[in-house]
Amino acid sequence: MDLSSLPPINATLNGLSFLLQVSGYIAIRTGRRSLHRALMLSAVTVSAIFLTSYLYLHAHVGSIPFGGQGFARVAYFSILISHSILAACTLPLVITTVTLALRGSVKHPKWGRVTILVWGYVSVTGVIVFLMMLPYYPRAFSPG
Repeated sequence: MDLSSLPPINATLNGLSFLLQVSGYIAIRTGRRSLHRALMLSAVTVSAIFLTSYLYLHAHVGSIPFGGQGFARVAYFSILISHSILAACTLPLVITTVTLALRGSVKHPKWGRVTILVWGYVSVTGVIVFLMMLPYYPRAFSPG
């Protein structure tokens, strides 16, 4: 597989996960529990595929340096730092929230309110990081 195809695939998976999360949130707020369940499990599946692809990419390519300067550099690292910290929290939050949901726990809605905010932020900022890195990908994947 051409590793240079993975960053746009990963960004697409992040964006799709976010859309599924929002749709799942709307479904539960409008009382459609079975639709909520299907959408949220789909979001988990898409995020799991993303995480696998992301880890595969970075295991083979390593980190890709950001080449921007000035305000763009400050903005990029501000977003990246918050994204990275919250991304580390997302997996345990999602696992806990899904486990509580599958067990029918009354704690699920409380955990879900926190999880959707963190997970949604990480999904959206993942796409933003990709877009900000777009000019630097050709250099990262060129031979030599």
